[in-house]
Amino acid sequence: MQIGPNLSRLLRRWELLDALRPQAIAFDALSLRRYADDTELARVPMTGVEMTHGAPILVAHRADLQCVLKTGAEAAGVRIHTGCIVDDIDFENASIKIINCPNWIQADVIIAADGVKSKIRKKMLALHGDVDRVRETGDAAWRVIVSAEQIYASKDIGLIEALENSVGLRWMGPDGHIMCYPIRNHKLLNIVLLHPDKAGTEESWTTNGDKKEMVAFYKKWCTRVKNLIDCAPEGEILEWKLCDHAPLTTWVEGKVALMGDAAHPMLPYVSQGAAQAVEDGAVLSVCLAMIDSKEQINTALKVYELVRKERAETVQVSAVQTRRVLHLHDGKEQEDRDEIIRNAVKGGMNPDLWSDKSFQQWCWVSFFQYFNEIYNNYFEEYRLRIPNNKQWTCGISS
Repeated sequence: MQIGPNLSRLLRRWELLDALRPQAIAFDALSLRRYADDTELARVPMTGVEMTHGAPILVAHRADLQCVLKTGAEAAGVRIHTGCIVDDIDFENASIKIINCPNWIQADVIIAADGVKSKIRKKMLALHGDVDRVRETGDAAWRVIVSAEQIYASKDIGLIEALENSVGLRWMGPDGHIMCYPIRNHKLLNIVLLHPDKAGTEESWTTNGDKKEMVAFYKKWCTRVKNLIDCAPEGEILEWKLCDHAPLTTWVEGKVALMGDAAHPMLPYVSQGAAQAVEDGAVLSVCLAMIDSKEQINTALKVYELVRKERAETVQVSAVQTRRVLHLHDGKEQEDRDEIIRNAVKGGMNPDLWSDKSFQQWCWVSFFQYFNEIYNNYFEEYRLRIPNNKQWTCGISS
């Protein structure tokens, strides 16, 4: 996964970034390429990101980031219970029912981070007579991780370069694109392959993919892509359906709040799913740190929603826009896109938003400025008192 400066800044603030760095790779560049002949349209430099935006851009295995966050949470005193599946929720009394547990568990506040298939989201919307609206994008994605041993055994110079260089490779083609980059200190090559969805694909991260289908779809793509697919281990290919979710009416009900994919499911086209979820957590910590009584919990959660909802939904929309740009068929529109990408390195806009300087500035930096503005504008309205020993910047400032 890609870790932009908005996420790495928070990790550093929480003294977790140094723990992730040994397993992460600092991006040198993003290479935008043609699917058919591997021609590089543009190379977007990333070496100056930390100097420009105040925090680094990295790539890492998702499990490594999760491990660092888990360790940090436990060091802060958080108790994590696994294997506990929530069966029901009582919004009024802030309590949950766990499967195979006879008693309801009550809390001061409940944060529902139960993912893209959130049961709590469905129940929350139902209270307002609304339904969870899922919109199929027409896309699915294969995820493949190839070991360094497999890459070197192939003796393919192009694949070895992909593993050893700190460069992300993005191939754009008709109805699909591929993102490829090394992780775990160049010991693994991570590949995500976007393609048209077929009937029956689940919205899941654990569905097994068919290598024969991968070979068939990318048969007209360049040799390096086909060689990458040849290295994909049989039985270790995951496939998931990509669905767009309509913005929700609300994220908050009483002392219960949604966060992460439960609140704003993200498509992967701008690499902001984890980052936006962590931003949620940062803002929640700040809002809850403002209060000194249980009676203020709902107010704190409303401020959290106010700060986060518009921004997260804007990122959702940007991902949908980027999908279309990356998947153009050959023709006039594709040629115009490619020309704009070539010229973007001279300072112009880039239709691949993840490579666009203005989008980077908004996505990676402006959140912290935006939080300042929201806080200042709404502090008096919500009348949240900051305890004398607290600083609201404790979780957010750069």
